[in-house]
Amino acid sequence: MRHLMSPLDFTVEELDKLFNLANDIETNPKKYAHSCDGKKLATCFYEPSTRTRLSFEAAMINLGGHVIGFSDASCSSASKGESVSDTIRMISCYADICAMRHPKEGAPMVAASKSRIPVVNAGDGGHQHPTQTLTDLLTIRSLKGRLNNFTIGLCGDLKFGRTVHSLIHALERYDNISFVFISPEELKIPDYIIEMLKEKNIPYKEVIRLEEVMPELDILYMTRVQRERFFNEEDYVRLKDFYILNKEKMALGKEDMLVLHPLPRVNEISVEVDDDPRAAYFRQVQYGVYARMALILTLLEIDIDSL
Repeated sequence: MRHLMSPLDFTVEELDKLFNLANDIETNPKKYAHSCDGKKLATCFYEPSTRTRLSFEAAMINLGGHVIGFSDASCSSASKGESVSDTIRMISCYADICAMRHPKEGAPMVAASKSRIPVVNAGDGGHQHPTQTLTDLLTIRSLKGRLNNFTIGLCGDLKFGRTVHSLIHALERYDNISFVFISPEELKIPDYIIEMLKEKNIPYKEVIRLEEVMPELDILYMTRVQRERFFNEEDYVRLKDFYILNKEKMALGKEDMLVLHPLPRVNEISVEVDDDPRAAYFRQVQYGVYARMALILTLLEIDIDSL
């Protein structure tokens, strides 16, 4: 039995196999429509979510399975003081696989240590968001045709952004990747990530102004400033509109650049950018369903060859 706590839980070779499966699901959805008949996914979300929770639910339903769970801690026995360990022991009696989001870093790992079913980390605090990373990698590979030889700019909240942290850890295993970190001083990438890049001699640079690096980017990964991670409203208000991607800034970018965003967006990408063919964030949402369908099949060890 395997769990997914971090994007590094899968080797590069295993990721290639997973993405090949996701692309086959995209091409041949009917082939997989009953592959999880009789199986149940539990979505245990202690923190608000739209895309991740609904994407998991859509993925399981597309595979012919069923979904149970809760969308808020107040709707669960956590509001009565039940521990994550006890909750997963109970969920293991009801479901075949569990996707868990929790505001506390490491909570899904605690659940995995006590679980009798596969557990997927669907986001834990500002730490990791591995299925968003699978989504990001699948999107890049599907639209760019590769997961190497490019420069990626990560812009916005790089301090608290778990999607950013997970993506960097996943991409550092591929050849010839350069990182450009674009953020205000208060939201800089954590030191431990910088140290990791230095140790592995992976090129990176840190800048404040998006405009100065737009022409060199193959991929621009925008993120929102996360209100829920701030300790005071004043800092959030001061930084929330620090970056706004608009047509003028897009004009500085390459013709084949991709713009990704884990969503939800607030003000950081103007709606006027949505019609630009380089804007890939809504296609990214669709790839998220395929990635999670492939992950569910993999963790449940469904015999794909028999379908």
